[in-house]
Amino acid sequence: MSDIVIQASELHKTYDETAVPVHALRGVNLQIKQGEFTAIVGPSGSGKSTLLNIIGGLDRPSSGNIQVGGTDISTLNDNQLIDFRKDNIGFVFQSYNLIPVLTAKENVEFVMMLQGSSTEERDRRTKELMDAVGLGDRMHNRPSELSGGQQQRVAVARALAPKPTFILADEPTANLDSTSTANLLDIMARLNKEENITFVFSTHDQRVIDRARRVVVLEDGLIASDTAS
Repeated sequence: MSDIVIQASELHKTYDETAVPVHALRGVNLQIKQGEFTAIVGPSGSGKSTLLNIIGGLDRPSSGNIQVGGTDISTLNDNQLIDFRKDNIGFVFQSYNLIPVLTAKENVEFVMMLQGSSTEERDRRTKELMDAVGLGDRMHNRPSELSGGQQQRVAVARALAPKPTFILADEPTANLDSTSTANLLDIMARLNKEENITFVFSTHDQRVIDRARRVVVLEDGLIASDTAS
């Protein structure tokens, strides 16, 4: 069991803010092992973004539990969950979510600052990651001075900086052209292969699905198929 980094058990999620409750998840069971490169796919309304948000501790299940590295995060209070996310889960979002007033370097090292890493460690780790994503020469540029593809590569470096248990990527290629998408997926696949970093994608993008080594299809809040290649 030690190689299982995500264990979702009987996850249900119901949004009942309106007169008609929406059952986003209806009893999802899912294991993700260390080093997997997994795409969670499905039509709009299938529950994939809800599942990703619950795995990442950004939302809570209505019932069931979610364990990350052996910790049942559904039992943590809000402050504990914030600390747990900071130290264990890396996020890559569709809209990049870089801080516009900070340089690329400052964006990448931000979470390490929150963790209390030394200046020397932050500098070393940031340079290592910016070189890894091919942007070692753009460390002092702000997001507005970078292309969309470059911003998303900075976001990948930022997600990796605190050495998380795994990376969650929510539609990471949605705003990228084909060249930038190919470059980004090449980087992620290389990091997955060479450093055994676990990636879990939520995506509509066939280019991502084609590169995934495991594809989990959600339909109406349930897993319809789960295929490894």
